[in-house]
Amino acid sequence: MTSDNSSQPETYDVAIIGGSLSGASTAILLLRHTPGLRVLIVDKTTAFTRGIGEATVEVSAYFLGRVLGLTHYLNDSHLVKQGLRFWFANDEVESLDQAGEIGGCYLSRMPSYQIDRSTFDEEVLRRACLAGATLLRPATASNVRLQPGGMQSLEVSQGEKKRIITARWIVDASGLAAILARQEGWWRPNTDHHTTSAWARWKGVKDWDSRELAERFPQWSKAAYGTRNTATNHIVGDGWWSWWIPLKGGDVSVGVVFDQRLVDFPREGGNVGDRLKAFLMRHPVAREMLADAHYIEDDLHWRKNLAYYSTTFSGDGFVLAGDAAAFIDPFYSPGMDWISFTASSAAHLITQFFRGEPMPELIARHNRDFTVCGRRWFEALHKGKYEYMGEFDLMSLAFRLDYSLYVWGVAEQAFHLGDEAFYSPPFSPPSGLLFWKLMSFYSRRFAAIARRRRRLGRLGRSNRNRRFLAPGYTLNRGNMLHFFPMLLDWAKLEIAEGWHTWLGADAEV
Repeated sequence: MTSDNSSQPETYDVAIIGGSLSGASTAILLLRHTPGLRVLIVDKTTAFTRGIGEATVEVSAYFLGRVLGLTHYLNDSHLVKQGLRFWFANDEVESLDQAGEIGGCYLSRMPSYQIDRSTFDEEVLRRACLAGATLLRPATASNVRLQPGGMQSLEVSQGEKKRIITARWIVDASGLAAILARQEGWWRPNTDHHTTSAWARWKGVKDWDSRELAERFPQWSKAAYGTRNTATNHIVGDGWWSWWIPLKGGDVSVGVVFDQRLVDFPREGGNVGDRLKAFLMRHPVAREMLADAHYIEDDLHWRKNLAYYSTTFSGDGFVLAGDAAAFIDPFYSPGMDWISFTASSAAHLITQFFRGEPMPELIARHNRDFTVCGRRWFEALHKGKYEYMGEFDLMSLAFRLDYSLYVWGVAEQAFHLGDEAFYSPPFSPPSGLLFWKLMSFYSRRFAAIARRRRRLGRLGRSNRNRRFLAPGYTLNRGNMLHFFPMLLDWAKLEIAEGWHTWLGADAEV
């Protein structure tokens, strides 16, 4: 379309602001459910650049592979991921082989991927257009006017040309811009979460499975039978963690996220890349892996106060998807899971409208479920985590509990229910109540124990020469029996140490 400036509006059934994964996948699902729907995608870029959110986990991998049908493309153009790994140190750890390690002993049993978002998002957008969506790009959306129950409108600019677009539904998939949430006053910072991040892409990062490291650290090399290099490796410390994500072609995404209350990140000493490297080089594992590495000059990033949310997720004529709805925390790589649920639910909500379903109850449920999900997700998995993530014993127990509940409570639903599993987000009522209470409770307890250790100068004492290498997780429900020994380990921790924090200053987050 190349119309000149005109007051005559162009009309669509659905207008989507943002053409990356959130917007493009919503378009694909809408056109799959309702062929012939007039769907417009407005994207401000000429080409996507690399973004964060490069690692999938089991649920988002299912969504991308089996729901969107991208399995062949993912295996051909990106890297198969081999789970999560964590690396710990203290003042006594001098080399890689002495560091504490959590991870898998074998290859992963369920698929996940390491994705270059610049090429990946282009492919999803291409498929949305092949499915029938109209694309305006580069184009900027502004002056969105919401009319509950009526036609929504927005102004789209392409260079000097401007046009008015009307649509019965608007999907805000604008990412961090969060156009609707900010415009309507729904956007809120999460003032309970004080996280900041710095990241870059690097060349020359060592291969975790290299011959060099195997010869220098033979026993360490033999400890894990799977592949370390294509895992999402996490190097952790008190109040911070860093991700190490390999990308097709050899570059590695390396970044750090830290709690501003616990970590003094370098404020001087060069640009973001220089300061990021200086910070990471304090850790013996990072020092080994970055010894010959250099960051890519034009791929440096800094973001303060990461967490936010919208108080409203949908109405009669609009719905928010992906980061336009909320951003919680990148730890455990949940970003694409969030996209999977919000995009699927957005498409499902609009599809029900075009099928003639009454909307008030459906919209109310959508707002309730995602409001509850966002709050519980944060409290169960991220609130207080930075207090204890640098402690091998606490984090290994937390990881076992967190991951087993994720596999058996969330991933299992996707593999057994298929597309419908994504219409109800994790922790939503009524079944999510028990999981939320349990997970948020043990996380609070571990945070309290870590605070006492910090106060007594005992942090990191269990970090040297410790290793937990799991055999892997399956969707066999009989494996839930392994959860009870984890609870026993928790009870032993409380008896040995935790009881000191049941009352007093260490008890509250």
